[in-house]
Amino acid sequence: MIVYNSSPVFMLSQMSCYRLQNILTALPACINITYNPQPCYLTFTSPPSNNSRVLCCGYSSKNQVKKMEAGHHDLSKVTVVGDPQLLQRKIDAVCLAGPAKLQVIADFDGTLTNYFVNGRRGQSSHGILKQGNAEYDDKRQALYEYYHPLEFSPTIPIEEKTKLMEEWWGKTHNLLIEGGLTYDAIKESVASSAIAFRDGVVELFEFLEERDIPVLIFSAGLADIIEEVLRQKVHRSFKNVKIVSNRMVFDNDGCLISFKGKLIHSLNKNEHALEMAAPVHEHFGDGDGPINDNASVKKRTNVLLLGDHLGDLGMSDGLDYETRISAGFLNDNIENNLSNYRKAFDVVYLNDAPMWGVVKLVSQMCSTVT
Repeated sequence: MIVYNSSPVFMLSQMSCYRLQNILTALPACINITYNPQPCYLTFTSPPSNNSRVLCCGYSSKNQVKKMEAGHHDLSKVTVVGDPQLLQRKIDAVCLAGPAKLQVIADFDGTLTNYFVNGRRGQSSHGILKQGNAEYDDKRQALYEYYHPLEFSPTIPIEEKTKLMEEWWGKTHNLLIEGGLTYDAIKESVASSAIAFRDGVVELFEFLEERDIPVLIFSAGLADIIEEVLRQKVHRSFKNVKIVSNRMVFDNDGCLISFKGKLIHSLNKNEHALEMAAPVHEHFGDGDGPINDNASVKKRTNVLLLGDHLGDLGMSDGLDYETRISAGFLNDNIENNLSNYRKAFDVVYLNDAPMWGVVKLVSQMCSTVT
């Protein structure tokens, strides 16, 4: 809640209140700000000047203010829609079916996270990992330098490339076990990493959580690292979020001993791997059970797909969807890739854009049909 001169002004989620407090600390010293996380309050004891303006990312009347927040961001210069009429027809179809038929499928690296952080290329969830053993870090880097060019080679048949990716991921996982990776090393790697969520991701997750719309985060990386990134960078969990990724098994001393289930690599991260999905909140220790089991997720036949590579469009393979709206983030090398992205995705966001365009898109997809 924001309290001004003893009167409540807005109700905020705890995360939004915390973020707003960070912004307001930059205001003049004449404004006395008090932040109380439990319950979430921001208290002003002196008014800002007449020229001051405060935008909050939280919400009072939740639906209305969240839509207003998205509306404050003009993304027209970084938004490309190849066929506006087709996109509108898809939005109308999803809207007509209602939120109960909708699910969101999202890539993690470069989609939910920024491509650039502080002016430099951000790290991936796999790239941040330092297992505390320089010899094994070097061995994993050598594998990357050998296999990564093969992953994007246009001359290697898909069947052969799939075997190469299985080989690469399998060798990497074995090195993590042999090198004695610990969960403490994961926490330290995330804490020192250059990885950050796009502005608007938290608000997007909150919007979807309120409507019980599941979010499946598909990643060929490591689920345990993604969860730790969420824990350290967002400081909260979402009961509607599941991670479809490679999951580690640790012993009682926190040492990696194996991986659980089917190996997920860059060429097979799709709904066929849904049995790997685990709700984030289970690993955060929340008490409530999952709001969607895998069977009910598969019955949600309208899909919003978020990705930053053309290959991410395959994340919905295995799902018999009725309507799919795809949003692509084209972060770099725009001139050479825009034509292909415009043809492949329903909407494209350029230049490492924030998530507000997707927040606005989802609010349109969930608006009341009149």
